[in-house]
Amino acid sequence: MTTSSAIESFIARWTKASGSERANYQLFVTELCRLLDVEPPQPAFADAGENAYVFERRVTFRHGDGSESAGFIDCYRRGAFVLEAKKLKTGGAQTFDDALLRARAQAENYARALPSDEGRPPFLVVVDVGNVIELYSEFSRSGATYVPFPDPRSHRIAIADFLRDDIRERLRLLFTDPLALDPSRQTARVTREIAAHLAEVAKSLEGAGHAAETVAGFLTRCLFSMFAEDVALIPKGAFSELLKSLKEAPEQFAPMIGDLWRAMDKGEFSIAIRAALPRFNGKLFKSPEVGSMVLPVTKQHIQLLIEAAKADWTQVEPAIFGTLLERALDPQERHALGAHYTPRAYVERLVLPTVIEPLRKEWSNVQAAAVLLANANRHKEAVAELRNFHHRLCALRVLDPACGSGNFLYVTLEHMKRLEGEVLNQLHDLGETQSLLEAEGLTVDPHQFLGLELNPRAAAIAELVLWIGYLQWHFRTQGSGLPPSPILKDFHNIECADAVLAFDGVDFVLDDNGIPVSRWDGRSFKTHPVTGEQVPDEAARTPLQRYNNPRRAEWPAADVVVGNPPFIGASTMRAALGDGYVDALRGAWGDVPESADFVMFWWHHAANLVAQGEISRFGFITTNSLRQTFNRRIVQAALDKGVHLAFAIPDHPWVENSDGAAVRIAMTVAAAGTEEGRLCTVSAEHEGKGEGLDVELIERSGSIHADLSVGANVSAALPLQANSGLSNRGMIPHGEGFLVTPEQGAALDGGALLRPYRNGKDLTDRPRGVLVIDTFGLTDIELRQNCPASWQWLHDRVKPDRDHNPRKATRENWWLFGEQRKVLRAAHAGLPRYIATGQTAKHRLFQFLDASILPDDKLIAIALDDAYFRYYVANAQDFSNL
Repeated sequence: MTTSSAIESFIARWTKASGSERANYQLFVTELCRLLDVEPPQPAFADAGENAYVFERRVTFRHGDGSESAGFIDCYRRGAFVLEAKKLKTGGAQTFDDALLRARAQAENYARALPSDEGRPPFLVVVDVGNVIELYSEFSRSGATYVPFPDPRSHRIAIADFLRDDIRERLRLLFTDPLALDPSRQTARVTREIAAHLAEVAKSLEGAGHAAETVAGFLTRCLFSMFAEDVALIPKGAFSELLKSLKEAPEQFAPMIGDLWRAMDKGEFSIAIRAALPRFNGKLFKSPEVGSMVLPVTKQHIQLLIEAAKADWTQVEPAIFGTLLERALDPQERHALGAHYTPRAYVERLVLPTVIEPLRKEWSNVQAAAVLLANANRHKEAVAELRNFHHRLCALRVLDPACGSGNFLYVTLEHMKRLEGEVLNQLHDLGETQSLLEAEGLTVDPHQFLGLELNPRAAAIAELVLWIGYLQWHFRTQGSGLPPSPILKDFHNIECADAVLAFDGVDFVLDDNGIPVSRWDGRSFKTHPVTGEQVPDEAARTPLQRYNNPRRAEWPAADVVVGNPPFIGASTMRAALGDGYVDALRGAWGDVPESADFVMFWWHHAANLVAQGEISRFGFITTNSLRQTFNRRIVQAALDKGVHLAFAIPDHPWVENSDGAAVRIAMTVAAAGTEEGRLCTVSAEHEGKGEGLDVELIERSGSIHADLSVGANVSAALPLQANSGLSNRGMIPHGEGFLVTPEQGAALDGGALLRPYRNGKDLTDRPRGVLVIDTFGLTDIELRQNCPASWQWLHDRVKPDRDHNPRKATRENWWLFGEQRKVLRAAHAGLPRYIATGQTAKHRLFQFLDASILPDDKLIAIALDDAYFRYYVANAQDFSNL
C-alpha cells in the first residue's frame, strides 16, 4: 500500500525535474507504476506485434500517396492506452500553450496507426513530465474522436493531485482495467435499482385501479422531484423528508405533494417543504390544477417511493434510464425490466461518426487557428474564432425520427456538451465567461435535440431524459449554480407523431351491413383445447382501418439525423401494422420497393434529404439484411444521386430496447459527395462486464458500396443468364405446426408427407433433427382423404393462426406453406444433392445437403451438385447473380 510519504516524495522529486522529455519520461512512467502498485512496461521484442506493453512501440503511418513512414509511441499498453510525453517550459507569455494540444493530436494519430487487429485503445494519455497528466477516452473503440475524461474541467491531473485517493485509483485502473472507468458501466447498476423500485410502485398503483397512463405521469413527476433534491434544484433531501412525514398520514399526501409541484411550476414558496423554489415550468408540472396530477396513495405506496428516493439520482445514466423507465411504467413491457438493454457504447458507435466526428474535425481547425491568433497577440480575432464555432455548435439541430425514450438524443447531447466545455475552457482562458454566454442564450441545451415518436409515453420520457442529462451536465461542470429560469423550458422538441406516414384521419372499414370489419389483434392468445398450445384468441379483435389522404410525413427542419427506426421485415409488416396502414404507406411511398423492410422508409427519406442539401448527413441502425438485394436497391439509388457512405458496420450485435432481445444489425452513415468512407467489421466478440458483448473492430478505408463492402463493387456485376434460377431462398411454412419431431411424425400417416428440414442454425450447429409436413401440390380435400392424420394435425396447429393472417392466399390455403418456392423445387428436380449456405451468416459456410432435405427461408439453396461448383460458389460474394 502506497504511503503518504511515498506520494509526497514522488511529487517533490518530479516537480524539481527540469530535464527534457526524452531524458526523463521513461523513468517517470516507471516510478509512477511503482507508486500505483501496477506492473511497469516490459522489455520490447523485434516483432512489434509482440509488444503489448512497452516503451517506444513502433507503428507504421501509411500516407495517401502510398508511401510509409515509421513512428514510435512513447508508451503503449494494448487495450488500454497510447501515452505521449512532453516536457513543457513554464513561465511562457503565451495566452494558452498549444503544446499539449499538439501532443494529444499526435497521440490520436498513433492510435489510428496501430494495426487494425489490435483495435483502438480506450484512452489517450498526454504527460507533461513532472507537471500534469491529461486523459482522453473513446469507449466505443470504433476509431472515433477521443474526448476529455471524465470531462473538460477535470481531465487534467496536476502532479499535486496524486495525494487524492480517487485520482490514484483512476490512474491505477487506467493501467489495469481501463474499461472499468467507463461511466456508463458504473451508473448502470444504480439505474436498474431505481427502475425496479418504480416498477413495483407502478404495479401497486395500477392494482389499486388507476390507469397506466395516469400512474406513469404521476411517477415521472415523483422521480424528477427525487432527482431535483439530489442535485439541489430544491433543498437537499426535501422531497424524501416530505415523503417520510406523510407515511403515517397518507390522506395528506395529495394536498402536500400538490403544493410542492405547484410551487415548482410557478417558482413560488412551498408550504409543504417551507422553502422558496426556482421556477421549473415545462410540461412536467405545467397545469392549472397541478394538484390533480397527484394520486391518492397508501402507506405502502409511500414506503416504496421512500425506497426509490434513497438512490443517488445524480448517478442515473440517462442513456439507459429512459429504456428502463419505459419498461417500468408500461404494463406490457414490465416483464422485460430485468432484460438487457442497448449498451451506451453501441449507441456511441453510431452517434460519433454521424454527429460528433465532423464537429470535432471542425473544432480542431478552429482551435489551431485560435492558438495562432492568440500567440500573435490578436486577442479579439482569437475570441471571435472560438465564439463563431460556439454559435454554430449551439445552433446545430439533431433529429431522431424514431426517438423512443431518447437514448440516441441524450448521448448526442452529452457529447456536444463535452465539446462545448472544451470551447468554453478556451474562451475562459481568453477572459470570456460561461455566465455571460448563457445570459445571451448561448448554450447547448435540449431545444436542439428533436424527436419524433409514436408512443406518447416514450415521447414524454425522451423529453425527461434530455432534461435530466442536461441538468446533470450543468451541475457537473458549473458546480452548484442554478441554470437559467425557467429550469424546464417547454421547447416542443419531442413530437408525438408518425415519422413516415401523415394522414387526415382514420375510418373503420365497414361490411355491407355497416358493421366494422375486424381482425385478430396479433397479441392475444388462448390455450387450444386439443393441443394445449397457445393459439390466437379470436375474441380479441382490432378493427380494420382506412387512412384518409395518406401522404409522406414531413420531418422537422434539422442539420443531422440519427436514430434506430423500428425493425419490421417486409413480410411481417401487415401483421404488425395492419392492412390499412401498410396500404396507405405503400401508396404514399411508391418509390420504395414492396420487398423493402420498414426501416428503409426512414433510410430512403433521409437519403433524399441529403441529396437535396436539406441535411448534411444521417446515421441509422438497420437490420443486417441491408446488404441484401431487396434493401440494397434503396442504398444504391442514394449512391447514384451523389450520396456516399461515410461509415458502415455491416454486421454488429445489438440489444433491442423493447424486450432486451439479442439481434444483429448494420450501421450506416451517409453524407453528400463521393468521398471515401470507413468500413468497420467485427473481428471478435466476447462477454464483457457490462451489457451486450464487447466488440473488437477492424477498419478499412475506401469507397463503400451498396452491399457495405470496399474494393471491387461485386454487387454491381451483371448477372449471368446461365446462372438464372440457380440460387433461391428456402421455404416459409408460416406456422410452427408444420414442424414435428420424429416421434410426433411417426403417427402422421406413416410419414408420407415428412421431409427433413434445415435452417441457418442447423447448418452452423448440430441439426435439430426436425421434420416438416410438406403438402406441396395437394388440395384440402386430397390431403384430408389421403393423409387424414396430417390434415388433422395441421388443422389443429396451423389453421388457428392462419385464420387471422391478413394475406388472403395464406389464410385460405392454410394447409400449404406460406411460400412454397416453386422455382426452387423445379431447379432441384433430379438432383441428388444441392449446396446450401446461411442467408445472413457471419462466416460464409457451404454444405452439400441431400435432395430430400427442405431448406428454410434462412438458407440460400443453390441448385448445383458438383464439388467443382461448390468451390466456385464459395468464392462468389453475391448470390443474387447465381
